[in-house]
Amino acid sequence: MKRIFIIIILGVIGMNNMYAQNKNFIFLVEQAIKAPSGHNTQPWKFKIESSRIIIYPNFDRALPVVDSNHRELFISLGCATENLCVAARHMKYLPAVSVSNEGTITVELVKEQALEDEALFEEIVKRQTNRSKYNGKEVADATLKSIIEKCGTGEVSIYSWKKNTAPFDSLKEYVKEGNILQMGDTLFTTELKSWIRFNKRQSEKANDGLSYATFGAPNMPSFISKPIMNSFLNSKKQNNADMAKINSSSHLVLITSKENTIQGWINTGRCLEHFLLETTKAGIANAYINQPCEILNLQSEMRSEFPINHEYPMILMRIGYAKSVAYSKRKDVSEVIENYKFIKELNKAMTSE
Repeated sequence: MKRIFIIIILGVIGMNNMYAQNKNFIFLVEQAIKAPSGHNTQPWKFKIESSRIIIYPNFDRALPVVDSNHRELFISLGCATENLCVAARHMKYLPAVSVSNEGTITVELVKEQALEDEALFEEIVKRQTNRSKYNGKEVADATLKSIIEKCGTGEVSIYSWKKNTAPFDSLKEYVKEGNILQMGDTLFTTELKSWIRFNKRQSEKANDGLSYATFGAPNMPSFISKPIMNSFLNSKKQNNADMAKINSSSHLVLITSKENTIQGWINTGRCLEHFLLETTKAGIANAYINQPCEILNLQSEMRSEFPINHEYPMILMRIGYAKSVAYSKRKDVSEVIENYKFIKELNKAMTSE
């Protein structure tokens, strides 16, 4: 009888621990999906298991025109992975990441109370892409150097060039050329428009895509906002806007990878998100100007022209100082966890025992 009682007690303790861990793992996924993604497509799926979280690519949310080889999709998965790992350490789980050849990411999680406090956790919710004009203030060399030294991995590198330097001005020309090529491509502009949420109603219904608010546009009926937004989708206006924003920035930052592979792309994403969290902590704004990295011949030219050890250009962005802007929407966690319903039912069953 005593033995049965002990078994029951241990079973109750085990169920309580499982319930707590399920809640913790859902929380970790909630932090992971705050990561950035191309056009805010949120191209990820998650599965929660007893001691791990698995991250899958969701190709239903891919961008076949601008990202035909899924490079930026897997970079986004790397960003989500980094967020998950930062949040895991905050929750006293030691994460161990592995990646399959197909790009499935497995994060093993072991409880470890001795872990130090995670300094970047609070930055996950604060991080944003800031597409506004910046105030022109320069990021101190020592500040940027310290951040880059924390984020480089050996396989992924971060290069920066200050405004009014030759590489900075050369990169501006690459952005201009990228805009000419992309805005002249009907397939590109059609895909882009399909992800623009033209007003509050569309944005709140979809919880994805490029919200009108993140561009600083007012909330108007779509029959008004669509023609206005469409009128800006040409290379001349895009270049004028981008050049003004770049000139208001402090530095251009280029993230490169030694490998142009799925593993290299995921590693790039992890490095990118680490950089974004560190810059957020330092009060530094950022926005992507990734057109040259998205066009194969421009990417190839950049490999040869810039002092980047012939590594593959992956992400080009501008940084500086600016006021915060509206945040992009996110899908609810229930929509991205494959076995969310099962976990909720399991938790319900355990708490009703």
